[in-house]
Amino acid sequence: MTVRSLLLLATLAVVPGWAQQAPGVQIRVTGEPPQFRVEGSTILRRLNNPNLAAMFQLFVEGQPQQRVVGDYELDGGALVFRPKAPLAPEVTYRAVFSLLSEKAAFSYTAPRPVIQPTTSVERIFPSASALPENQLKFYIQFSAPMSKGEARGRVHLIEEGSAEVRLPLNEELWDRDSRRLTLMFAPNAEAALPLKAGKAYKLVVDKEWRDAQGLPLKQSFTKEFKAVEADRTPLDPKQWKVVPPAANSQATLVIDFPESLDAALLLRFIDVVDPAGKPVRGKVSLDNEEKRWIFSPDVAWQPGKYTLEVLSTLEDLAGNKIGRAADAERAGEAAQAPVGESVTIPFEIAQ
Repeated sequence: MTVRSLLLLATLAVVPGWAQQAPGVQIRVTGEPPQFRVEGSTILRRLNNPNLAAMFQLFVEGQPQQRVVGDYELDGGALVFRPKAPLAPEVTYRAVFSLLSEKAAFSYTAPRPVIQPTTSVERIFPSASALPENQLKFYIQFSAPMSKGEARGRVHLIEEGSAEVRLPLNEELWDRDSRRLTLMFAPNAEAALPLKAGKAYKLVVDKEWRDAQGLPLKQSFTKEFKAVEADRTPLDPKQWKVVPPAANSQATLVIDFPESLDAALLLRFIDVVDPAGKPVRGKVSLDNEEKRWIFSPDVAWQPGKYTLEVLSTLEDLAGNKIGRAADAERAGEAAQAPVGESVTIPFEIAQ
């Protein structure tokens, strides 16, 4: 007989009625994170200062040397074991209890953790509800990085009262954070336009599209819109309305456009230059279905003559640029005169 057994018998000897066992000793797993409970032992409840670690062990099934470290306690006559570290998902563990004639064993496979989806479609640009039938692109903005290569199967264009419209998509174009996808239609003289003026459409993003962590979206997303006549008119900055801010303030500088412009390009293709020829730092936001550009400066405006520098490759929803129509070949128009890389628009902040 081992020294440990002798010590255990010595402890039992001072407890009256220790040999009367309660039948049905069992091991249960409860709670989250899981804890193991040994219940139904009549010997255990009669011990003074029992060595719980000697009675109960948890180890990887078939590998008793890989014991799980944890905390032990007595709870109303039940032995409770709580692992210190999370159990490995989809690994089977063996729990063993042995106290003289009372023995129990239990196999437990740790489940794969259930992770709730957290990623969603924040919005789709353009935000307008009426789009030209020669619409060039959509931007889908996600709340977190996404998996790639699924756009063709996860984005659907559905015409009202008709079947799904096959989207003539080029390759997926992602920003560097994999959060904004550009769906570029393939504009050329031979391709048929996917949209038809006067028809209503839904652009649907499937819930099953998985993010970069392999989890589906929280919910699907639908953008409803109506197609209107094609737009083949070049952008004309002379039709833009610039609303200067007040001097010595951090009020916003506003540009109002007669039509919706490309959201992603609007955020990058317009710079504000101060009277000394230096760029003014600040933040850009959009409003009114991308018909309004809003600039919030980092510091207060000073009086003087400013300029807006606009890249001539800025586009509207159909891809028309400053002084140049996007699909002139389709429209049978003659080539337009070349336009410089940028145009400047002066404005003044009065004292």
